[in-house]
Amino acid sequence: MKAICKTKTGPGAEYIETDVPFINKDELLIKIHHASICGSDVPIYGWTGWAPKRIKTPMVFGHELCGEVVEIGQLAKGFAKGDFVSIESHIFCGLCYQCRNDQRHVCVNVRIIGIDCPGGFAEFAAAPARCAWKHTDNSLKQIGSIMEPFGNAVYATLVEDITAKSVLVSGCGPQGLFAAAIAKAGGAKLVIGLETSPFRQKLAKKMGADFVLDPRDKDILDRIKRITRPSDGMDAVLEMSGNPQAIELALKAARYGGRFTAFGIPGKKIKVDYSNEIVFKGLTVRGIVGREIFKTWYKMESILKSRAVDPKPVITHVFKFKHFRKAFEVMSSKNKNCGKIVLVP
Repeated sequence: MKAICKTKTGPGAEYIETDVPFINKDELLIKIHHASICGSDVPIYGWTGWAPKRIKTPMVFGHELCGEVVEIGQLAKGFAKGDFVSIESHIFCGLCYQCRNDQRHVCVNVRIIGIDCPGGFAEFAAAPARCAWKHTDNSLKQIGSIMEPFGNAVYATLVEDITAKSVLVSGCGPQGLFAAAIAKAGGAKLVIGLETSPFRQKLAKKMGADFVLDPRDKDILDRIKRITRPSDGMDAVLEMSGNPQAIELALKAARYGGRFTAFGIPGKKIKVDYSNEIVFKGLTVRGIVGREIFKTWYKMESILKSRAVDPKPVITHVFKFKHFRKAFEVMSSKNKNCGKIVLVP
């Protein structure tokens, strides 16, 4: 089969011929239909940040994938050849304290497809059957690879009730764009997006944000508080960027007694005014990692099938696997003139 592989340490990757994966007894072999690029694939491709410490080369990467089941391990129950599935990339052990208490999304032994084991930037991929979400029809087939990042946004946005509340989305990358639409669908009275890219500012408006502001505006905090009076701040803040300056601003933008959802991952340690921005404000802080397995999946399928949210406008580019270098070039550009980028075999 053909695959995008991190063949060696250092920047870049190769489009190579390699063996179709051998599946274990509890796994499925999936013929890939779509795979999409996640922000965490960029450090792998560029060999920056955390990637050199974690990725073992050679490695076929990519963890947002969907496709058709073509082979089934002896212990993989509930699936048939021809089933169309999307994959939950977090391989949970099922045995730790968290897994046994309905917290599989924070399994202490978690392994991630495309990071800790071969992934989906290939014509075929192996995945544990327990991580496969079987679609009941083909209505979501064209967006099957973005189910996972869409689930991040569902979990981050709906972790607490947002009905009739004001919601700030800090960072309008794909997950932030999804979050804006989900907040609107969830009954938020006001959605404000913060984004520096003009391209993504327009997308945020298209996805339902009432206001889209540039966080570099020197009066940005005053503008937010003027919009939200008399509450003098946002009921719920979704920090989706991980940018240290954005995190600082987002904490300040949350109202007293509000909620701060931490999703974006900073590239380095950051300083937080713990006393003034969290303790004295009575702020509720919710850390978001992945999706609640599989509680979030049921929620997102319902949201998508009801057409309460249409995520397709966020998919701005589709590339063939063999053109992956161009895809990563667009993804990594400083002007951020893209939303979600999908790859097809």
